[in-house]
Amino acid sequence: MDVLLLAAVAAFLAEWGDKTQLAVAMLAAGTRKPGQVLIGLFLAALASSVVAALAGDWIADTVTIRAMTLLTALALLFAAASGVLRKTEKVPLQARIPLLSAFILCLAAEMGDRTQLLTFALAGRFDGAAFAAAGATLGIAAACAPAAALGARLTTDVPVRPIRWAVAGLFLVAGFAVAVNALQLA
Repeated sequence: MDVLLLAAVAAFLAEWGDKTQLAVAMLAAGTRKPGQVLIGLFLAALASSVVAALAGDWIADTVTIRAMTLLTALALLFAAASGVLRKTEKVPLQARIPLLSAFILCLAAEMGDRTQLLTFALAGRFDGAAFAAAGATLGIAAACAPAAALGARLTTDVPVRPIRWAVAGLFLVAGFAVAVNALQLA
Protein backbone atom coordinates (compact mmCIF):
# COMPACT_ATOMS: atom_id res chain seq x y z
CA MET A 1 0.00 0.00 0.00
CA ASP A 2 2.99 2.32 0.56
CA VAL A 3 3.80 2.12 -3.13
CA LEU A 4 0.39 3.61 -3.98
CA LEU A 5 1.18 6.80 -2.10
CA LEU A 6 4.82 6.89 -3.23
CA ALA A 7 3.86 6.46 -6.89
CA ALA A 8 1.09 9.06 -6.63
CA VAL A 9 3.36 11.67 -5.05
CA ALA A 10 6.27 10.90 -7.39
CA ALA A 11 4.05 11.12 -10.48
CA PHE A 12 2.33 14.28 -9.24
CA LEU A 13 5.65 15.99 -8.66
CA ALA A 14 7.26 14.68 -11.85
CA GLU A 15 4.43 15.96 -14.05
CA TRP A 16 4.65 19.61 -12.97
CA GLY A 17 5.92 21.54 -15.97
CA ASP A 18 6.41 18.31 -17.91
CA LYS A 19 5.46 17.87 -21.56
CA THR A 20 2.28 15.97 -20.70
CA GLN A 21 1.00 18.77 -18.49
CA LEU A 22 1.86 21.37 -21.13
CA ALA A 23 0.19 19.29 -23.86
CA VAL A 24 -2.98 19.00 -21.76
CA ALA A 25 -2.99 22.77 -21.22
CA MET A 26 -2.59 23.48 -24.91
CA LEU A 27 -5.21 20.91 -25.98
CA ALA A 28 -7.69 22.22 -23.43
CA ALA A 29 -7.09 25.78 -24.62
CA GLY A 30 -7.37 24.87 -28.29
CA THR A 31 -10.45 22.66 -28.07
CA ARG A 32 -12.26 24.34 -25.17
CA LYS A 33 -13.25 20.85 -24.00
CA PRO A 34 -11.14 20.23 -20.90
CA GLY A 35 -13.33 17.33 -19.74
CA GLN A 36 -12.66 15.31 -22.86
CA VAL A 37 -8.97 16.18 -22.70
CA LEU A 38 -8.82 14.96 -19.08
CA ILE A 39 -10.54 11.68 -19.95
CA GLY A 40 -8.03 11.12 -22.78
CA LEU A 41 -5.18 11.97 -20.42
CA PHE A 42 -6.50 9.59 -17.77
CA LEU A 43 -6.73 6.70 -20.23
CA ALA A 44 -3.24 7.40 -21.58
CA ALA A 45 -1.81 7.69 -18.06
CA LEU A 46 -3.45 4.42 -17.08
CA ALA A 47 -2.05 2.61 -20.14
CA SER A 48 1.44 4.03 -19.64
CA SER A 49 1.47 3.33 -15.91
CA VAL A 50 0.22 -0.25 -16.29
CA VAL A 51 2.92 -1.03 -18.87
CA ALA A 52 5.62 0.50 -16.67
CA ALA A 53 4.43 -1.23 -13.49
CA LEU A 54 4.13 -4.64 -15.12
CA ALA A 55 7.60 -4.28 -16.62
CA GLY A 56 9.02 -3.25 -13.25
CA ASP A 57 7.35 -6.19 -11.55
CA TRP A 58 8.70 -8.57 -14.21
CA ILE A 59 12.27 -7.21 -13.96
CA ALA A 60 12.17 -7.38 -10.15
CA ASP A 61 11.97 -11.16 -10.38
CA THR A 62 15.30 -11.27 -12.23
CA VAL A 63 17.45 -8.97 -10.09
CA THR A 64 18.27 -8.58 -6.41
CA ILE A 65 16.51 -6.16 -4.08
CA ARG A 66 19.73 -4.14 -3.86
CA ALA A 67 19.79 -3.77 -7.66
CA MET A 68 16.14 -2.67 -7.67
CA THR A 69 16.90 -0.12 -4.96
CA LEU A 70 19.79 1.20 -7.03
CA LEU A 71 17.51 1.35 -10.07
CA THR A 72 15.03 3.36 -8.00
CA ALA A 73 17.84 5.76 -7.06
CA LEU A 74 18.80 6.14 -10.72
CA ALA A 75 15.16 6.81 -11.63
CA LEU A 76 14.99 9.56 -9.01
CA LEU A 77 18.26 11.09 -10.23
CA PHE A 78 17.02 10.94 -13.83
CA ALA A 79 13.80 12.65 -12.73
CA ALA A 80 15.86 15.39 -11.08
CA ALA A 81 18.01 15.93 -14.17
CA SER A 82 15.11 15.99 -16.59
CA GLY A 83 13.25 18.40 -14.35
CA VAL A 84 15.73 21.20 -14.95
CA LEU A 85 15.62 20.91 -18.73
CA ARG A 86 13.72 23.80 -20.25
CA LYS A 87 10.29 22.97 -21.60
CA THR A 88 9.13 25.15 -24.46
CA GLU A 89 5.73 26.77 -24.56
CA LYS A 90 3.55 25.91 -27.51
CA VAL A 91 0.55 27.53 -29.12
CA PRO A 92 -2.89 26.05 -28.38
CA LEU A 93 -3.52 22.84 -30.31
CA GLN A 94 -6.62 22.32 -32.43
CA ALA A 95 -8.24 18.87 -32.51
CA ARG A 96 -11.46 17.53 -33.99
CA ILE A 97 -11.73 14.71 -31.48
CA PRO A 98 -10.25 16.03 -28.20
CA LEU A 99 -10.51 12.74 -26.27
CA LEU A 100 -8.66 10.74 -28.93
CA SER A 101 -6.14 13.51 -29.55
CA ALA A 102 -5.41 13.80 -25.84
CA PHE A 103 -5.05 10.03 -25.50
CA ILE A 104 -2.59 9.74 -28.38
CA LEU A 105 -0.60 12.86 -27.51
CA CYS A 106 -0.38 12.09 -23.79
CA LEU A 107 0.48 8.42 -24.35
CA ALA A 108 3.29 9.43 -26.70
CA ALA A 109 4.51 12.04 -24.20
CA GLU A 110 4.54 9.51 -21.34
CA MET A 111 6.48 6.77 -23.17
CA GLY A 112 9.99 6.73 -21.73
CA ASP A 113 9.18 9.74 -19.55
CA ARG A 114 10.50 10.20 -16.03
CA THR A 115 7.09 9.34 -14.58
CA GLN A 116 7.08 6.03 -16.44
CA LEU A 117 10.62 5.26 -15.25
CA LEU A 118 9.69 6.09 -11.66
CA THR A 119 6.60 3.87 -11.89
CA PHE A 120 8.72 1.05 -13.30
CA ALA A 121 11.28 1.36 -10.49
CA LEU A 122 8.73 1.69 -7.67
CA ALA A 123 6.66 -1.27 -8.89
CA GLY A 124 9.75 -3.44 -9.02
CA ARG A 125 11.23 -2.26 -5.75
CA PHE A 126 8.05 -2.61 -3.71
CA ASP A 127 6.55 -5.61 -5.55
CA GLY A 128 3.25 -3.85 -6.15
CA ALA A 129 2.48 -3.36 -9.83
CA ALA A 130 -1.24 -2.67 -9.38
CA PHE A 131 -0.71 -0.12 -6.62
CA ALA A 132 2.18 1.55 -8.46
CA ALA A 133 0.11 1.85 -11.65
CA ALA A 134 -2.92 3.19 -9.77
CA GLY A 135 -0.83 5.69 -7.81
CA ALA A 136 1.01 6.95 -10.87
CA THR A 137 -2.23 7.31 -12.83
CA LEU A 138 -3.81 9.32 -10.02
CA GLY A 139 -0.69 11.46 -9.64
CA ILE A 140 -0.54 12.25 -13.35
CA ALA A 141 -4.24 13.10 -13.46
CA ALA A 142 -3.97 15.29 -10.35
CA ALA A 143 -1.02 17.22 -11.76
CA CYS A 144 -2.67 17.74 -15.15
CA ALA A 145 -6.13 18.75 -13.89
CA PRO A 146 -5.06 22.36 -13.23
CA ALA A 147 -3.52 22.44 -16.71
CA ALA A 148 -6.83 21.43 -18.27
CA ALA A 149 -8.70 24.01 -16.20
CA LEU A 150 -6.28 26.86 -16.89
CA GLY A 151 -5.44 26.01 -20.48
CA ALA A 152 -2.92 28.40 -22.02
CA ARG A 153 -2.89 30.46 -18.81
CA LEU A 154 -1.02 27.67 -16.98
CA THR A 155 2.42 29.05 -17.75
CA THR A 156 1.46 32.62 -16.89
CA ASP A 157 -0.72 32.07 -13.80
CA VAL A 158 1.34 29.30 -12.16
CA PRO A 159 5.08 29.61 -11.41
CA VAL A 160 5.88 26.43 -13.36
CA ARG A 161 9.62 27.00 -13.63
CA PRO A 162 10.28 27.46 -9.88
CA ILE A 163 8.06 24.43 -9.18
CA ARG A 164 10.08 22.35 -11.67
CA TRP A 165 13.36 23.41 -10.02
CA ALA A 166 12.07 22.70 -6.51
CA VAL A 167 10.81 19.27 -7.57
CA ALA A 168 14.16 18.55 -9.24
CA GLY A 169 15.87 19.38 -5.95
CA LEU A 170 13.58 17.01 -4.06
CA PHE A 171 14.24 14.20 -6.54
CA LEU A 172 17.98 14.86 -6.35
CA VAL A 173 18.06 14.59 -2.55
CA ALA A 174 15.82 11.51 -2.57
CA GLY A 175 17.91 9.91 -5.33
CA PHE A 176 21.15 10.39 -3.42
CA ALA A 177 19.60 9.09 -0.19
CA VAL A 178 18.28 5.95 -1.91
CA ALA A 179 21.62 5.46 -3.72
CA VAL A 180 23.57 5.68 -0.45
CA ASN A 181 21.19 3.10 1.03
CA ALA A 182 21.49 0.82 -2.03
CA LEU A 183 25.26 0.99 -2.02
CA GLN A 184 25.31 0.53 1.75
CA LEU A 185 27.54 3.57 2.24
CA ALA A 186 25.85 4.71 5.43
